[in-house]
Amino acid sequence: MIHRLILVPILACLISFQVVNADSPPPEPAGMKTLFNGKDLDGWDGDPRLWNVKDEVIHGETTPEAAANGNTFLICKDTRTKDFDLRLSFRCNATNNSGIQYRSKHITDPNVKNNWVVRGYQHELRNEVTLPNISGFIYDEGGKRGRICLAGEQAKWDKEGKHVIKSDLIDQAKFQSLFKLDDWNDVVIIAKGNHIQHYLNNKLILDFTDEDPQNALSEGIMALQLHAGKPMWAEFKNIRIVELK
Repeated sequence: MIHRLILVPILACLISFQVVNADSPPPEPAGMKTLFNGKDLDGWDGDPRLWNVKDEVIHGETTPEAAANGNTFLICKDTRTKDFDLRLSFRCNATNNSGIQYRSKHITDPNVKNNWVVRGYQHELRNEVTLPNISGFIYDEGGKRGRICLAGEQAKWDKEGKHVIKSDLIDQAKFQSLFKLDDWNDVVIIAKGNHIQHYLNNKLILDFTDEDPQNALSEGIMALQLHAGKPMWAEFKNIRIVELK
């Protein structure tokens, strides 16, 4: 009985360690909520000039005639991101970049450039394969920390700043073979407390712990980005989420 009492917590620790350090995302949990019905933008709010549904996917596009006045977002209404597992597929062109906002805030200050300004954690989306300007890093949209954690890094941020623990979760050659240029790519974002993981096409590419007492975010909205500047398009499908207890 004594040996069993000692062994059980040891096994529990080992199992927990394996889950945290898994190279692939966990199996998709039960109870995922679908956020896009494939027909229209019911449940979403964004600039109607720039966002629509095309061929059963969310399509966002800026053109010289319909330009974005600053970075603008398609906001998922009535969905909060706190501790969550979010999964979706995206594709975009290389003219500009896009992103997935989570634990973010809709800014309604009268001084902002448009009615759909969002600030907070952003999962960068790009149609590029040359590090570091690739999909998957965390950007502090509207904040002070810039590129908080790069794709390939396991890092933490505390009151003293950023600390990179390792930077070999993905390298140039592996990313080039992993990412599908001009095609659909699968994203998984898992956030539990101050621990965030990004997966791309079934591969862990970023592991971040935010211990910054001033800037860490614990809860907020989810949104999709169209970046200001050069004309661009981005598309999204199979968007689903579950709250993690």
